[in-house]
Amino acid sequence: MKANVGGIDKALRAIVGLAIIGAGVYFQSWWGAVGIVPLLTAVFSFCPVYPIFGISSCCATKTEEPK
Repeated sequence: MKANVGGIDKALRAIVGLAIIGAGVYFQSWWGAVGIVPLLTAVFSFCPVYPIFGISSCCATKTEEPK
């Protein structure tokens, strides 16, 4: 798994995931479990949907060319 989730994207996913879990706890609903998905994608820095569409919010690293 190559990282494809960048810093801002990762932070937003963590916040949204925690908010969904918090709402689920507050309203006593199992729908809060859905918040695990964005939270896990933030923790692992990988979104399985991004490669399907060719998206990556992770910053590109420079590679040196061989001399």
